[in-house]
Amino acid sequence: MSSIHLTIFIASPTKRVFDLSRSINLHKISTVQTNETAIAGITSGLISKNETVTWQAKHLFKTRQFTSKITDMQSPVFFIDEMTKGDFKNFKHQHHFKEVKNGTIMIDIIHFESPYGILGRIVNKIYLKKYLETLLLKRNKVIKEYAETEKWKVILNF
Repeated sequence: MSSIHLTIFIASPTKRVFDLSRSINLHKISTVQTNETAIAGITSGLISKNETVTWQAKHLFKTRQFTSKITDMQSPVFFIDEMTKGDFKNFKHQHHFKEVKNGTIMIDIIHFESPYGILGRIVNKIYLKKYLETLLLKRNKVIKEYAETEKWKVILNF
């Protein structure tokens, strides 16, 4: 099992960062390079506990589908999404939000296991972990940009 742990400070209220992090619309913006599209389940707006979304995107030279479910949520402190269908053997993403004096500390913790046994572990070590980390860093940069400017109003319809 591999893990990714990222932390970012966002100069914005915790509730705003929390909601932007669960926005299907903002996720689409942050993954424009892979042409990620929500094709089933919740396909726009904010995803909530026990809801699913199926994403379709081009990753690693192939069009893939990935379905995740929000398995736990406590607004605006955390939510967890877990893969229910997709290429990984296991995939769990914990999103944590900590209110601090001037904004929010956002923490992402991902645990994942590659399929295909030893070959999957080699691909993971050489390429996949860094690839996922780069996608997540891009996503977090977009969340920060929207949360710290007036752009959040377009996403959260205020």
